[in-house]
Amino acid sequence: MEPIALTTERLLLRPFARGDAQDVYAACQDPDIQRWTVVPSPYGLADAELFTEKLSPGGWQDDSMYNFAVVRRDSGALTGALGINRRSLPGTYEVGFWTAKEHRGLGFMTEAVLAAAHWTFTSLGGDRLEWRAEAGNEPSRAVARRAGFHMEGDQRSGLLNKGVRRDTWVGALLPSDLGLPGTSPYLAATAPGAGRTDRPTAP
Repeated sequence: MEPIALTTERLLLRPFARGDAQDVYAACQDPDIQRWTVVPSPYGLADAELFTEKLSPGGWQDDSMYNFAVVRRDSGALTGALGINRRSLPGTYEVGFWTAKEHRGLGFMTEAVLAAAHWTFTSLGGDRLEWRAEAGNEPSRAVARRAGFHMEGDQRSGLLNKGVRRDTWVGALLPSDLGLPGTSPYLAATAPGAGRTDRPTAP
């Protein structure tokens, strides 16, 4: 896919460019980003160059992941990174993100996630957008909740981060949560056992 850009009231979501490496490197010196995301630790300038100049463009080229630099429209400052990744189930994607420390608490990432979700459902034909984070990552869960994600539970050993398997929280957003149509019919279970046909019937 050809890389595209998205705009919101305050933000520009655009593909990463060669000149972004220094800003990504600076943001990822934050211990919280290294602790709660799968970025390398310690994080070097070579890691930022690999991410911005090779991995991110490559994801657009092979349609495996779509990484955006989240930039403030008023100042041009990099506020964070957001990626939409394909999952194995058709129509299912996963969102991941981090926010630079100095831009947290202002609602920027919630705004970016909502824009990316709308694009996923309308342009990529997505029917389900998943969010997952290591159990305990309260700031990430707060962003997901504000964006409308429904929390669906825990996964044991659901994340491999720097050689250690960790439990994860999982949530999902559907097109209908944003008032959008889906590409495939969706039949939700309305009660435990709804739709099952393996129950014994009365004589």
